[in-house]
Amino acid sequence: MDEQSRELPDALSEIEEAAQARLSSQLRMMIRALLASPQRNRLFLLGGAIFCVIVATAYGQIRLNSWNQPFYDSLARRDFPTFLNQLLVFVMIAGGLLALNVFQTWLNQMTKLKLRESLAGDLIGEWMEPRRAFRLANAGAIGVNPDQRLHEDARHLTELSTDLGIGLLQASILLVSFIGVLWSLSSGFIFHIGGYHLSIPGYMVWCAVIYAGSASWFSWRVGRPLIRLNAERYGREADLRFSLMRVNENVDAISLAGGEPDERRRLLNDLGDVLAAMRRLATALTNLTWLTAGYGWFTIVAPILVATPVYFAGNLSLGGLMMAVGAFNQVQSSLRWFVDNFSVIADWRATLLRVASFRRAMLAADVLQTGHHRIEVVENQEERLTFDEVEISSKGGATALRERQVAIEAGERVLIVGAAGVGKTLLFRVLAGLWPWGHGRIGLPRGQAITAMPRTPYIPPGRLRDVLSYPSAPETFAEPDLVAALGSVGLDRFAADLDRQARWDRELTEGEQQRLAFARLRLHKPRWVLIDEALDALDDDARQRVAAILRDDLPEAAIINIGRAEPHDRLFPRVLHLVKRSGRRYADTSSQARAAS
Repeated sequence: MDEQSRELPDALSEIEEAAQARLSSQLRMMIRALLASPQRNRLFLLGGAIFCVIVATAYGQIRLNSWNQPFYDSLARRDFPTFLNQLLVFVMIAGGLLALNVFQTWLNQMTKLKLRESLAGDLIGEWMEPRRAFRLANAGAIGVNPDQRLHEDARHLTELSTDLGIGLLQASILLVSFIGVLWSLSSGFIFHIGGYHLSIPGYMVWCAVIYAGSASWFSWRVGRPLIRLNAERYGREADLRFSLMRVNENVDAISLAGGEPDERRRLLNDLGDVLAAMRRLATALTNLTWLTAGYGWFTIVAPILVATPVYFAGNLSLGGLMMAVGAFNQVQSSLRWFVDNFSVIADWRATLLRVASFRRAMLAADVLQTGHHRIEVVENQEERLTFDEVEISSKGGATALRERQVAIEAGERVLIVGAAGVGKTLLFRVLAGLWPWGHGRIGLPRGQAITAMPRTPYIPPGRLRDVLSYPSAPETFAEPDLVAALGSVGLDRFAADLDRQARWDRELTEGEQQRLAFARLRLHKPRWVLIDEALDALDDDARQRVAAILRDDLPEAAIINIGRAEPHDRLFPRVLHLVKRSGRRYADTSSQARAAS
C-alpha cells in the first residue's frame, strides 16, 4: 500500500483515538467548553444559589435530628405538654425544609435548562463550522447519526449531570455536617467485654464508613459493565432511529418498488439489535439491584444494631438512640451516594462518552484537511480560476483534466464533460472545498467566493421567501425581486405563497426545485458559479429560461458547468474534458467504519 492510501485511515484513526480518550480528558474538554459558553455566568449564579440552599437544608436536617432526642424522651416519660411543644417545633422545622426543597427543585430545573442551552449551543456551533459536518460525515463510524448526539444525548447528559452534581453536593455537605454530630454522640460509647471496658472514639462513624465503603466497592465491581452496555444501547437506538427516518423520507420510492418486506426485515433487524442491547442491560441492572436493594433493606436495622450494645448497657436513652440512628443514617446515606446512584452514574458516563467523543471528533476531523498529498489551494493575484496539473485521488482511482494547465477568466462560460463514472461530482466537491485529496494546485479567483449548485438543491423548511433568499436573510431582497425571480423560471403561480410556511421539498417536484435553485441564483447574482449536472436535469423550457438568466441577469459571471454536452448549445463555447488516470488512490474506509460501528 502506498503512502497516499495510508493517509486517510491514519487520520481517521486519530479521530477514533480521540473518541476513546479517558474520563479526565473528556471532562476537561467539556468544562473548557462550559467556561467559554455565554451561559457561564448564569450557571455560576444558579450553582451558588443551589449551594446556599443545600447548606440551609443541612442546617435544618441537623436541627431536625436534634429534635429526635427531646421528642422521643417525652414519649418515654409520657410527658404530654413537652410532646405537644416538640410537635410545634417539628412543624416549624419541616415547614422551612419544605420551602427549601421547593426552591431547590426550581433551581434544579433552571440549571438543566441553562446547561442544555450551553451544551447544545456549543455542539451545534462546532458542527456547523464551515465544511466540518461534511468532513465528520466522511470520518467513519464516529460521524454516524450526529442528530442523536446533538439532541437526545445532549439532553440526557445535561439532565443527568445536574441531578448527579446536585446530589453529590448535597451528600457531601450532609456528610460534613452529620459526621461531627455522629462522632460526638458515639464518643461516650463504652463496651463491657469480659470485665474489660473498651472505648472506641467515633465508633458509629467508623461503622458507617465500613458499611458504606463495602457497599460502594461491591457495587463498582458488579456494576462496571453498565457503562459499556448503556453506550451500546444508545448506539443501537440511534441506528434504529436513523433507519426509521430513512424509510419515512423514501416511502414513495419504497412503495413503488414494492420494497416493504425488505424494509420490514431491515427495521426488525435494527429493532432486534436494540432489544438485545436492552436485554443485556436489564440483566446487568438486575445483578446490581440484588446488591443495592439488599444493602438498602439491611440499612433499616443496621444503625440500631450498631447502637444496641450501648443502649442495652444503659448508657443511652431512647431519645439518644433515635438521635444516633438518625445521624448514622445521614452519614451512611451520604457515603452510600455512590452505591445508590451507580446505575445512573454508569448511564451518565456512557452518555458523556458519546457527547465528548463526538465533540472531540468534530475538532479532530479538521486534521483530514491538513498534511501531505492534498491538492494545494491558493488565491490568485487576479480574478481567474486556474488548474495546474490537478489530479484528484479517490478509492476509484485518479481523476484529472485532460488539459493539464487551465485558466478560466472572469465572465467565461466553460463546460466540463466526462464519461459516466469518471468523477465529475468529485471535481465539483474539490472546487467547492469539500474534497482535499490529490495532487497539483488550484488557484481561486482573488476576493471572490464560488457559488456551488449541486445536482439536488437544498430546500430548507420555512416560508417560500426564506427558501428563495437562502442562505441570506429574507430582508435582503425586496418582494418585487422575489416575485420576478419566480416568474423568470416559470414558477410565478407561487408568487402569492411567499409567506406560507411549508415543506417545500415535499410540495415541489424535482424539476420545480431545480428551477427554484436557479431563481435563487438570479437573486444573489454571484460572480462565479459552479454547477454539478443541475442543467442536465432540466426540460427544454426550463433550460431555455435558465439560459436567459445566465445570459441576461448574470452577464459578467463566470459559469462552470460540469455535465454533458448538448448539441447546438451555444451557452458554453469552451469545453474541458475530465478523464480517468491510473494513478494514486486512497483506501476505502467504509469497511473500517462498519467494523467500528
